Amino acid sequence: MATPDATLRRFQSPAVRQSPALDELVRQAVFGAPDERDQARWLIWEIGQQAGVRPASIHELYLARGRGAVRPFTTPAINIRVLAYDSGRAVFRAAKRLDVGAVICEIARSEIGYTDQRPAEYVAVMTAAALREGFTGPLFIQGDHVQVNAKKYAADADAELQAVRLLVEEELQAGFYNIDIDTSTLVDLSQKTLDAQQRVNYERAAELTKFIRDREPDGVTVSVGAEIGEVGGKNSDVHELKAFMDGYVRALARQPGAGGPYAGISKISVQTGTSHGGVVLPDGSIAKVQLDLDALQALSADARSKYGLGGAVQHGASTLPPDAFGNFPACEAIEIHLATNFQTIVFDHPKLPAELRRELKEWVKAECKDEWKKGDTEEQFYYKSRKKAIGPFKRRLWDLPDEARSAIGVDLEKTFAFLFEQLRVTGTRAITDRFVRPPLQSHAQPRPVAVAAPDDLEAGE
Repeated sequence: MATPDATLRRFQSPAVRQSPALDELVRQAVFGAPDERDQARWLIWEIGQQAGVRPASIHELYLARGRGAVRPFTTPAINIRVLAYDSGRAVFRAAKRLDVGAVICEIARSEIGYTDQRPAEYVAVMTAAALREGFTGPLFIQGDHVQVNAKKYAADADAELQAVRLLVEEELQAGFYNIDIDTSTLVDLSQKTLDAQQRVNYERAAELTKFIRDREPDGVTVSVGAEIGEVGGKNSDVHELKAFMDGYVRALARQPGAGGPYAGISKISVQTGTSHGGVVLPDGSIAKVQLDLDALQALSADARSKYGLGGAVQHGASTLPPDAFGNFPACEAIEIHLATNFQTIVFDHPKLPAELRRELKEWVKAECKDEWKKGDTEEQFYYKSRKKAIGPFKRRLWDLPDEARSAIGVDLEKTFAFLFEQLRVTGTRAITDRFVRPPLQSHAQPRPVAVAAPDDLEAGE
């Protein structure tokens, strides 16, 4: 690799940034030896800082939406698991073409492990994908479902909370300035009052909010999200929202801090009838979802009018039928999380070589056989478990023939463009730039990034 200064000068040219030269740099950032990898990641960060592709928080835009200062839209939060660079490029091609500013790239706590993508790598790949396509502006990268595991918490609460704190610290250091705290797993529906049901949830969420605020970079107010109901469980209602928010506001006000009151969350995730990955039928297809749009609309309205948030967040939605997505901006949901369908596009694509397809299936049958639930057909088992092959096959997928990667990218871009239009985020570039102005964060040299221990939690769409 050339000297860092020489490489930075070379990539000052947009023509070079949007050339195969960047492809080689991002490959080094993912697959290089440790020193080479870290330098490549640092170079991509610095190139992005100079070119105006800077990790940013969507906090102020969401609060503006809560005040009614901007029109309704629903931000797509896209979990990029497989073929990350190609998928990211497809996101940013569609975003640039449709003048989209409000779009989030995210990865859940569980996905980090099975996709083999630590936060520093993820930021480098998404930054490079935006640079390669000539996209400029705030880059919203999110830690999705930074989730407390209920069983581990019950066994050793301090150890589980420390694992979550370590991940939050790693994500902040890497450039994740949007973090969704998920302590909804600690809601106890056996308690008699709503406040008691939500108490551990809102207390832990407030503590983690303080933890984030104490560590966020100067000039950045991280967008923090919380959850009142576990995705796939009981549907949420406005009474639970009130119980959580009133308790959260009290708990956050009690957090000790020298800098005055802490800024709270900007959005609230709710359960309205979806589940992560959808419900798989015996033939491998996905069951229809009974989505409670009235509840989503009521929750979003109360989140804005009573608590000043951007609105409610919809999870587990990528497997919904195409005609469902226009409902979310109509209900004024602030954000929607999407993942599984993009993974399906890659795994089921006709350009995926037959030999690789066969190897993927055989690997899943051999390595994930313990996940094959009694009564499930092979199609159900494979659909639910094949995501576990993403990490082990990451390099094989990156090394697909150009023709296959290009064809997959085209189909992903069409899907992203459709969603951007349905969710009404087209034309949000100007309003995003109006409220989000990420500061320059240039670093003199590659920084060591603390890495949290991997875990095997099951979350994410």
